[in-house]
Amino acid sequence: MSDRSVVLTGQPPGHRHLCWAYDGPTGFMTRAVEFLRAGLAAGERVWFVVSGPAEPVRDELLDTRDFADALLTGAAQVHSLDDAYSSTAVIDPASQVAAYRRATREAVSAGYTGLRVAADATDLVRTPARRDAFARYEQRVNEMMRTEAFRAMCAYDRSQLGEPAIAELACLHPQHNLGQLLFRLYAVPLAQGQAALAGELDPSNHDLFRTALDRAELRPVDDELVLDADGLRFLDHRALIHLNEYARDRQATVVLRAARSGVARLATLLDLPDLRVEVAR
Repeated sequence: MSDRSVVLTGQPPGHRHLCWAYDGPTGFMTRAVEFLRAGLAAGERVWFVVSGPAEPVRDELLDTRDFADALLTGAAQVHSLDDAYSSTAVIDPASQVAAYRRATREAVSAGYTGLRVAADATDLVRTPARRDAFARYEQRVNEMMRTEAFRAMCAYDRSQLGEPAIAELACLHPQHNLGQLLFRLYAVPLAQGQAALAGELDPSNHDLFRTALDRAELRPVDDELVLDADGLRFLDHRALIHLNEYARDRQATVVLRAARSGVARLATLLDLPDLRVEVAR
Protein backbone atom coordinates (compact mmCIF):
# COMPACT_ATOMS: atom_id res chain seq x y z
CA MET A 1 0.00 0.00 0.00
CA SER A 2 1.34 3.46 -0.85
CA ASP A 3 2.07 6.14 1.75
CA ARG A 4 -1.02 8.02 0.63
CA SER A 5 -3.55 5.27 1.36
CA VAL A 6 -5.49 5.78 4.59
CA VAL A 7 -8.07 3.59 6.32
CA LEU A 8 -11.10 5.81 6.92
CA THR A 9 -13.95 3.39 7.57
CA GLY A 10 -15.55 3.95 10.94
CA GLN A 11 -13.89 7.33 11.55
CA PRO A 12 -16.02 8.99 14.25
CA PRO A 13 -16.79 12.72 14.15
CA GLY A 14 -14.44 14.77 16.30
CA HIS A 15 -11.61 12.21 16.27
CA ARG A 16 -8.57 13.12 14.20
CA HIS A 17 -5.75 10.80 15.17
CA LEU A 18 -3.67 9.45 12.32
CA CYS A 19 -0.88 6.87 12.34
CA TRP A 20 1.42 7.33 9.34
CA ALA A 21 4.02 4.76 8.33
CA TYR A 22 6.55 6.42 6.03
CA ASP A 23 9.54 5.33 3.98
CA GLY A 24 12.34 7.86 4.30
CA PRO A 25 12.37 11.49 5.49
CA THR A 26 10.72 12.89 2.37
CA GLY A 27 7.63 10.75 2.97
CA PHE A 28 7.24 12.13 6.47
CA MET A 29 7.96 15.74 5.53
CA THR A 30 5.46 15.77 2.67
CA ARG A 31 2.60 14.27 4.68
CA ALA A 32 3.34 16.31 7.82
CA VAL A 33 3.31 19.59 5.88
CA GLU A 34 -0.02 18.65 4.30
CA PHE A 35 -1.48 17.69 7.70
CA LEU A 36 -0.27 20.86 9.43
CA ARG A 37 -1.25 23.15 6.57
CA ALA A 38 -4.84 21.97 7.06
CA GLY A 39 -4.51 22.97 10.71
CA LEU A 40 -3.33 26.47 9.86
CA ALA A 41 -6.30 26.85 7.50
CA ALA A 42 -8.60 25.81 10.37
CA GLY A 43 -7.14 28.41 12.74
CA GLU A 44 -5.21 25.90 14.84
CA ARG A 45 -1.75 26.27 16.31
CA VAL A 46 0.47 23.61 14.75
CA TRP A 47 3.55 21.82 16.02
CA PHE A 48 6.09 20.00 13.87
CA VAL A 49 7.92 17.56 16.19
CA VAL A 50 11.15 16.13 14.74
CA SER A 51 13.63 13.53 15.91
CA GLY A 52 16.69 15.72 15.36
CA PRO A 53 17.43 19.42 15.88
CA ALA A 54 14.51 21.74 15.25
CA GLU A 55 16.36 24.56 13.47
CA PRO A 56 17.06 22.85 10.09
CA VAL A 57 13.39 21.90 9.75
CA ARG A 58 12.30 25.39 10.78
CA ASP A 59 14.59 26.87 8.13
CA GLU A 60 13.11 24.56 5.50
CA LEU A 61 9.56 25.49 6.50
CA LEU A 62 10.36 29.21 6.16
CA ASP A 63 10.54 28.56 2.41
CA THR A 64 7.32 26.51 2.39
CA ARG A 65 3.98 28.01 1.36
CA ASP A 66 1.77 29.08 4.29
CA PHE A 67 4.44 28.51 6.94
CA ALA A 68 6.72 31.57 6.87
CA ASP A 69 4.29 34.00 8.51
CA ALA A 70 2.94 31.29 10.83
CA LEU A 71 6.44 30.56 12.16
CA LEU A 72 7.03 34.25 12.84
CA THR A 73 3.76 34.67 14.75
CA GLY A 74 3.99 31.39 16.67
CA ALA A 75 1.01 29.83 14.92
CA ALA A 76 3.47 27.22 13.66
CA GLN A 77 6.27 25.87 15.84
CA VAL A 78 9.01 23.29 15.36
CA HIS A 79 10.05 21.22 18.39
CA SER A 80 12.51 18.42 19.00
CA LEU A 81 11.34 15.20 20.65
CA ASP A 82 13.22 16.24 23.79
CA ASP A 83 11.15 19.43 24.00
CA ALA A 84 7.76 17.91 23.18
CA TYR A 85 7.82 14.63 25.13
CA SER A 86 8.14 13.99 28.84
CA SER A 87 10.70 11.28 28.17
CA THR A 88 12.57 10.00 25.14
CA ALA A 89 13.22 6.69 26.92
CA VAL A 90 10.15 4.84 28.21
CA ILE A 91 7.34 7.37 28.04
CA ASP A 92 4.98 8.00 30.95
CA PRO A 93 1.52 7.98 29.31
CA ALA A 94 -0.24 10.11 31.94
CA SER A 95 2.46 12.80 32.00
CA GLN A 96 2.55 13.08 28.23
CA VAL A 97 -1.22 13.34 27.91
CA ALA A 98 -1.20 16.05 30.60
CA ALA A 99 1.50 17.95 28.70
CA TYR A 100 -0.49 17.93 25.47
CA ARG A 101 -3.65 18.89 27.33
CA ARG A 102 -1.87 21.95 28.77
CA ALA A 103 -0.45 22.90 25.38
CA THR A 104 -3.89 22.55 23.76
CA ARG A 105 -5.55 24.76 26.35
CA GLU A 106 -2.77 27.33 26.01
CA ALA A 107 -3.37 27.42 22.26
CA VAL A 108 -7.11 27.90 22.75
CA SER A 109 -6.49 30.63 25.34
CA ALA A 110 -4.26 32.39 22.81
CA GLY A 111 -7.14 32.53 20.32
CA TYR A 112 -6.47 29.42 18.22
CA THR A 113 -9.16 26.84 17.56
CA GLY A 114 -6.95 24.06 18.92
CA LEU A 115 -3.57 22.35 18.67
CA ARG A 116 -2.45 20.06 15.87
CA VAL A 117 0.77 18.03 16.14
CA ALA A 118 2.71 16.06 13.55
CA ALA A 119 5.39 14.04 15.34
CA ASP A 120 8.03 11.64 14.09
CA ALA A 121 7.89 9.22 17.02
CA THR A 122 10.22 6.58 15.59
CA ASP A 123 12.89 7.08 18.25
CA LEU A 124 10.31 6.70 21.03
CA VAL A 125 9.27 3.13 20.09
CA ARG A 126 12.47 1.30 19.13
CA THR A 127 12.30 -1.35 21.88
CA PRO A 128 9.41 -3.57 23.05
CA ALA A 129 9.26 -1.74 26.39
CA ARG A 130 9.09 1.65 24.68
CA ARG A 131 6.40 0.43 22.28
CA ASP A 132 4.33 -0.97 25.11
CA ALA A 133 4.38 2.33 27.00
CA PHE A 134 3.79 4.40 23.87
CA ALA A 135 0.85 2.23 22.79
CA ARG A 136 -0.74 2.82 26.19
CA TYR A 137 -0.17 6.54 25.66
CA GLU A 138 -1.82 6.39 22.22
CA GLN A 139 -5.03 5.11 23.78
CA ARG A 140 -4.92 7.70 26.58
CA VAL A 141 -4.47 10.53 24.09
CA ASN A 142 -7.42 9.16 22.07
CA GLU A 143 -9.47 9.54 25.25
CA MET A 144 -8.14 13.06 25.79
CA MET A 145 -9.40 14.02 22.33
CA ARG A 146 -12.96 13.41 23.53
CA THR A 147 -12.88 16.77 25.32
CA GLU A 148 -9.88 18.71 24.00
CA ALA A 149 -9.36 20.44 20.64
CA PHE A 150 -6.31 18.33 19.85
CA ARG A 151 -5.37 16.52 16.66
CA ALA A 152 -2.27 14.47 15.95
CA MET A 153 -0.36 12.56 13.33
CA CYS A 154 2.02 9.97 14.81
CA ALA A 155 4.62 9.03 12.20
CA TYR A 156 6.90 5.99 12.20
CA ASP A 157 9.74 5.10 9.84
CA ARG A 158 8.86 1.74 8.31
CA SER A 159 12.43 1.14 7.11
CA GLN A 160 13.74 1.35 10.68
CA LEU A 161 10.95 -0.25 12.71
CA GLY A 162 9.31 -2.72 10.35
CA GLU A 163 5.60 -2.99 9.72
CA PRO A 164 4.79 -5.50 12.53
CA ALA A 165 6.14 -3.09 15.17
CA ILE A 166 4.20 -0.18 13.69
CA ALA A 167 1.03 -2.30 13.60
CA GLU A 168 1.14 -2.50 17.42
CA LEU A 169 0.63 1.28 17.47
CA ALA A 170 -1.46 1.77 14.34
CA CYS A 171 -4.25 -0.52 15.57
CA LEU A 172 -4.94 1.98 18.39
CA HIS A 173 -5.64 4.84 15.94
CA PRO A 174 -8.89 5.71 14.14
CA GLN A 175 -6.86 6.19 10.94
CA HIS A 176 -3.73 4.57 9.55
CA ASN A 177 -2.09 3.71 6.23
CA LEU A 178 -1.01 0.10 6.90
CA GLY A 179 -2.68 -2.01 4.27
CA GLN A 180 -2.24 -5.36 6.04
CA LEU A 181 -3.62 -4.22 9.40
CA LEU A 182 -7.21 -5.43 9.52
CA PHE A 183 -8.61 -4.05 12.78
CA ARG A 184 -8.65 -0.88 14.90
CA LEU A 185 -9.47 -0.32 18.56
CA TYR A 186 -9.73 3.29 19.70
CA ALA A 187 -11.55 5.55 22.14
CA VAL A 188 -14.77 7.22 21.04
CA PRO A 189 -17.12 9.73 22.70
CA LEU A 190 -18.54 8.12 25.81
CA ALA A 191 -22.07 8.28 24.40
CA GLN A 192 -20.88 5.60 21.92
CA GLY A 193 -19.01 3.49 24.47
CA GLN A 194 -15.53 3.14 25.87
CA ALA A 195 -14.04 2.29 22.49
CA ALA A 196 -14.79 1.39 18.90
CA LEU A 197 -13.81 -1.93 17.38
CA ALA A 198 -13.60 -1.78 13.61
CA GLY A 199 -12.38 -3.89 10.70
CA GLU A 200 -11.84 -7.65 10.83
CA LEU A 201 -10.69 -10.08 13.54
CA ASP A 202 -9.46 -13.46 12.34
CA PRO A 203 -6.72 -15.97 13.26
CA SER A 204 -4.07 -13.76 11.64
CA ASN A 205 -4.45 -10.99 14.23
CA HIS A 206 -5.66 -12.66 17.45
CA ASP A 207 -2.36 -12.07 19.27
CA LEU A 208 -2.22 -8.42 18.24
CA PHE A 209 -5.85 -7.95 19.28
CA ARG A 210 -5.20 -9.40 22.73
CA THR A 211 -2.20 -7.11 23.14
CA ALA A 212 -4.17 -4.08 21.99
CA LEU A 213 -6.99 -4.81 24.42
CA ASP A 214 -4.52 -5.12 27.29
CA ARG A 215 -2.83 -1.84 26.38
CA ALA A 216 -6.13 -0.02 25.95
CA GLU A 217 -6.80 -0.52 29.67
CA LEU A 218 -10.54 -0.09 29.20
CA ARG A 219 -12.37 0.80 32.39
CA PRO A 220 -15.91 -0.50 33.01
CA VAL A 221 -18.75 1.98 33.53
CA ASP A 222 -21.60 0.53 35.61
CA ASP A 223 -19.95 -2.88 35.22
CA GLU A 224 -20.03 -2.70 31.42
CA LEU A 225 -17.36 -2.30 28.76
CA VAL A 226 -19.21 -1.00 25.70
CA LEU A 227 -17.54 -1.41 22.31
CA ASP A 228 -19.08 0.33 19.31
CA ALA A 229 -19.04 -2.45 16.69
CA ASP A 230 -20.69 -0.51 13.87
CA GLY A 231 -17.48 -0.62 11.83
CA LEU A 232 -16.72 -4.27 12.62
CA ARG A 233 -17.06 -6.25 9.39
CA PHE A 234 -16.03 -9.70 10.62
CA LEU A 235 -14.90 -11.59 13.71
CA ASP A 236 -14.54 -15.30 14.37
CA HIS A 237 -15.61 -17.34 17.39
CA ARG A 238 -12.19 -17.12 19.06
CA ALA A 239 -12.37 -13.34 19.15
CA LEU A 240 -15.74 -13.57 20.89
CA ILE A 241 -14.34 -16.06 23.40
CA HIS A 242 -11.44 -13.74 24.12
CA LEU A 243 -13.79 -10.79 24.67
CA ASN A 244 -15.79 -12.89 27.09
CA GLU A 245 -12.61 -13.79 29.01
CA TYR A 246 -11.51 -10.15 29.00
CA ALA A 247 -14.84 -9.16 30.55
CA ARG A 248 -14.73 -11.96 33.13
CA ASP A 249 -11.23 -10.97 34.26
CA ARG A 250 -12.51 -7.43 34.89
CA GLN A 251 -15.74 -8.55 36.55
CA ALA A 252 -17.73 -6.77 33.86
CA THR A 253 -19.84 -7.45 30.79
CA VAL A 254 -18.51 -6.63 27.33
CA VAL A 255 -21.28 -5.14 25.19
CA LEU A 256 -20.82 -5.19 21.42
CA ARG A 257 -23.13 -2.40 20.35
CA ALA A 258 -24.47 -1.97 16.80
CA ALA A 259 -23.02 -5.34 15.75
CA ARG A 260 -24.12 -7.39 12.77
CA SER A 261 -26.82 -9.99 13.25
CA GLY A 262 -24.41 -12.84 12.47
CA VAL A 263 -22.29 -11.85 15.45
CA ALA A 264 -25.31 -12.12 17.73
CA ARG A 265 -26.18 -15.58 16.39
CA LEU A 266 -22.61 -16.79 16.89
CA ALA A 267 -22.49 -15.43 20.45
CA THR A 268 -25.76 -17.23 21.26
CA LEU A 269 -24.37 -20.53 20.00
CA LEU A 270 -21.22 -20.13 22.10
CA ASP A 271 -23.17 -19.29 25.29
CA LEU A 272 -20.82 -16.59 26.57
CA PRO A 273 -22.17 -15.28 29.90
CA ASP A 274 -19.99 -12.15 30.09
CA LEU A 275 -20.67 -10.94 26.54
CA ARG A 276 -23.80 -9.22 25.22
CA VAL A 277 -24.38 -8.38 21.57
CA GLU A 278 -26.72 -5.54 20.60
CA VAL A 279 -27.59 -5.76 16.90
CA ALA A 280 -27.54 -2.69 14.66
CA ARG A 281 -30.96 -1.47 13.59
